[in-house]
Amino acid sequence: MSALHTRIWQEDPEPANPFAARAARCHGYDVYGEMLGRAGWVDMLFLLLRGEAPWPEQAELLEMLAVALANAGPRDGAVHAAMAAAVGGAPAAAALIAALSVGAGRHDGARDVFDAMTGWAECGFDLPAWQQRLAASAPARLDLWPDSGRAPGFDPHGRGTAGIVLQALQAMAGLAQAERLRWLARHRAELEAAAGLPLAMSGVAAAALADLGFSPEQGEMLFLLLRLPGAAAHALEQRELGFKQFPFPQVELEGVAA
Repeated sequence: MSALHTRIWQEDPEPANPFAARAARCHGYDVYGEMLGRAGWVDMLFLLLRGEAPWPEQAELLEMLAVALANAGPRDGAVHAAMAAAVGGAPAAAALIAALSVGAGRHDGARDVFDAMTGWAECGFDLPAWQQRLAASAPARLDLWPDSGRAPGFDPHGRGTAGIVLQALQAMAGLAQAERLRWLARHRAELEAAAGLPLAMSGVAAAALADLGFSPEQGEMLFLLLRLPGAAAHALEQRELGFKQFPFPQVELEGVAA
């Protein structure tokens, strides 16, 4: 069997086993001969998607973003879906698919990040353009995902910006690569006023991913991937605890006596 090449990946087969690789290169970098032991996880992610090795400043920002997104917690719909699948006896893959499915849309999900990153591509650092975009009603469009009816990257339920969103924004805005994040932190109040909603973690992630040079399509995919560790951990924990200890959130129903 001849060598297997794509734009991303190049493999040389083992002489005695055409189904196994003797050497593998990612965008020209020898993964097992040179990168292993020298490159980090975020270096590999960046290389796979961008086609080039990250500068130290880029790797630092992506590392911090990965930590910020690693676990959205059991309040998050995607994590909750993984927990529900696991406690019901679903296999590992089904729990992760549940998290991906729920976390893919426009409710603080990956498509919300895509939409917000599109805003960066269209508006850049033009505050009036952002204010006009955020204040406008959502355009009617044929799309796989239902329209959210709100500005992407903002929290539909919040009355104020969540503490962890502020902490993530402030921490990442201090990095050298974080030009858009700094602008977002500086103009957050004006943008929130235009949207009529507080900033969400998806909005922070969109700015960070745009700072790293990812396209909206790449950012959407990476956001899905980076949020899986927490879903996996909570699913494993809930499988052990069982349904009797499932952390259902307390809901107050209107007109129902306590």
